[in-house]
This record gives sequence, C-alpha cells and structure tokens, in this order.
Amino acid sequence: MAAETAETEHHNEVRLVGRVAAEALERELPSGDVLVQLRLVVRRRAHRGTPPRQPIDTLDCVAWLAAPRRSLLSLDPGDTVEITGELRRRFWGGASGSSRYEVEVHKAKRLARASQLSA
Repeated sequence: MAAETAETEHHNEVRLVGRVAAEALERELPSGDVLVQLRLVVRRRAHRGTPPRQPIDTLDCVAWLAAPRRSLLSLDPGDTVEITGELRRRFWGGASGSSRYEVEVHKAKRLARASQLSA
C-alpha cells in the first residue's frame, strides 16, 4: 500500500459549539478507568432556506484524560461551550452487544455561562 500524503491522510476531528444539556457525570468503569460524560445540544442550521425537521442534535461527549474531565465537570447545565475532539464508536455487552458514537473530548471551553444567557 502506498504511503499516504498530507492530502490523503485520514483525519478525525470534531468541533462542536452548543448548550450543556445536564450536569456532567463522572463514572468509574469495572476496569478502574474513570471517565466523565456530558450531553451537548447543538442547533441544526437551515439548508437552502428550509428549516430542519429536527431543530437540534443531542450529542454524547466523553472525556478520559484528567484535564478534559475537569473541564467538563466545571460546566453547568445551560452553559454554551466549545468542544473539540474525535468521533469514536464504543462497543459493550459482548457478541450481541450494543454500540454508539460519541465525541471523545480533547478540550472544552466555556463560551458563556447559563446565567449570562438568561440575563
């Protein structure tokens, strides 16, 4: 297989700006790994002047590393946040198990507090 060039190199990068749906949840897995989960609500934009049938997307975000875990835990429901990371598909439950896509968070930055938005 030929070496990939910069133009064809695979790339997985996600940037989301949205509203924190609920308080972040810290969990310890049976393996002992700790993660923080957060749900982000992002408005869809209209295409060709037509409003979308579903006006929002609700996206699951997860942080495994200490710095992004702390960032997610510092956010409040209703805050507007920018999240950057990578799209991941997680599997669980064995051969007949389930899977889902989520954003693995590298950085989370609060853009506005919920209290500022309602004032």
